[in-house]
Amino acid sequence: MPHLTIEYSANLDPSGDLAGLCLRLRMALLQTGLAEEGALRVRALPCPHYAVADLLPENAFAALVLRIGAGRSPDDKRRMGEMVMQAATAHFATLLAAPHFALSLDIVENDAALSWKSNSIHPRLRGKG
Repeated sequence: MPHLTIEYSANLDPSGDLAGLCLRLRMALLQTGLAEEGALRVRALPCPHYAVADLLPENAFAALVLRIGAGRSPDDKRRMGEMVMQAATAHFATLLAAPHFALSLDIVENDAALSWKSNSIHPRLRGKG
């Protein structure tokens, strides 16, 4: 953890540079100092079927959900969210300047007792693998 999922309206595919967004948000998470590189997952999932607001064809959205493990302070979670949202807002600045785009971010904290993980990437990046 953290794992960031970006659900987006498929009409963003031609011009939204979702691959670039994934890299930008990964960097924002690293820059918080609250996430280990080997734990990061950023993925973008297109939604081919959607209905946004007043149904204009140019309406679009990107909904970000950041799942994190338990244990961070409220201030750390807020800082993490602010840095991710700042990066996403910068990425989508042109779309946000027009009246047809919605951007959101929610942070969900996993219950440690109900979250299982196995990660062979951590040892490699920590120099022990």
